Amino acid sequence: MWDNRYSEEGYAYGKGPNDFIRDHFDAFTPGGRILCLASGEGRNAVFLATKGYRVTAVDLSRVGLEKTRVLAREHDVEVETIHADLASFDPGEGEWDGVTSVFAHFPPPIRGPLHARVVRGLKPGGVLLLEAYTPRHAELPGRGGPPPHAAASFMSADELEKELAGLEFELLHETERHIQEGKYHEGLSGVVQVVGRKPA
Repeated sequence: MWDNRYSEEGYAYGKGPNDFIRDHFDAFTPGGRILCLASGEGRNAVFLATKGYRVTAVDLSRVGLEKTRVLAREHDVEVETIHADLASFDPGEGEWDGVTSVFAHFPPPIRGPLHARVVRGLKPGGVLLLEAYTPRHAELPGRGGPPPHAAASFMSADELEKELAGLEFELLHETERHIQEGKYHEGLSGVVQVVGRKPA
């Protein structure tokens, strides 16, 4: 699916960063090492690289990763790319100053262990920035999010508080906001947002 989507002309979710990442990236240690999960075509990874971070983008789609490299060249920055399935990807232990997860939806049996590995992968003082669609989104007019048959992949603040045990939450809430990110994420949407820091 993702190779097909990213093979379309242009960038499926635009070239600019996700609003939540743009508004909160300064929670990361300046110049730190950042891991972007489910990075897609690289819009957030490249944005962070332009801000002086050392960025690694991980995605299942080789097409998306190639477009990440193209976008990085357009901005004259470097982004390391890793082709991997997040169901089994291991970010290591104490490796990252920051991690981003933007609309990276998986069923709970995959998501829970992944989030535990993310917490383990953060350095002490490291920060996770996460935005995802909530079940409320299905009742709103915005476009995006898991399809009806994958409703279990929506995320709630309560679930994330449990899955991300070990982080201290500087922000953990559900809200509604207007999204305009390419042609696949747009309109009034229900989201959950997380700024979680691993204790130093």
